[in-house]
Amino acid sequence: MTTLRVAGLLSIAAILFPLHAETVAGRIVITKKLTRRRVTTPVPLYDRGPAVGLGVDTEDDPLAFERSRVVVYLEGSAAGSPRPAGSQPVARIDQQKRRFSPETLIVEAGSKVSFPNFDPIFHNVFSLSRAKTFDLGNYPMGETRVVTFPDPGIVYVNCHLHSNMTATIVVAPNRWNVKADRDGAFELSGVPPGRYTIVAWHKAAGFFRQRIDVTRGQGARVEFLIPIHFEKNDIEPLQSTAKR
Repeated sequence: MTTLRVAGLLSIAAILFPLHAETVAGRIVITKKLTRRRVTTPVPLYDRGPAVGLGVDTEDDPLAFERSRVVVYLEGSAAGSPRPAGSQPVARIDQQKRRFSPETLIVEAGSKVSFPNFDPIFHNVFSLSRAKTFDLGNYPMGETRVVTFPDPGIVYVNCHLHSNMTATIVVAPNRWNVKADRDGAFELSGVPPGRYTIVAWHKAAGFFRQRIDVTRGQGARVEFLIPIHFEKNDIEPLQSTAKR
């Protein structure tokens, strides 16, 4: 029994701390605005309780805004399965100033996400997405609800009480996932050598995929051009916008 227990602990350690781990780094290139302008219903038509000002985007550079909304993750057998339940940190989406923040979140399958309400009005959090369907009901300031996301996929989150409130949770199949920064840079560390499909996703542009080989001592470097443009006579590149 002791031998089996030690073997099990060593197997978990090998998954969490690979002996030979490399870095996959890259860049997201976006040259035009992709997200439509947010249209918000006038407050008197739907606001309930005290008046709450609508939060505004803090990023002034429209291309930096687009790049920071791209999430990246790995697919493939070499990436392994999600970590044991409970080992992932609890992520959070705030409800504040009649907005979800962040509006784009990426988590590992099996993760929990909390939805605290910081506004002095009721909010509601729900989703009808195939990857996860839930409705947390209406709850006031100071309360929070928690949802577990066991399966990979895209989860679109809304509020029944405020139609402008939207967020997206990308549930990745493993712990190798990240959100690009405002400059488009991203990095996945601790990746075991092997062959993978690296995926980039943007809400307006969809999925982009490339096959990569992560080699010992070298890792891998990737660049995604979003969206892809090619002429009629061009051969479609390996990178693809095909949606799941």
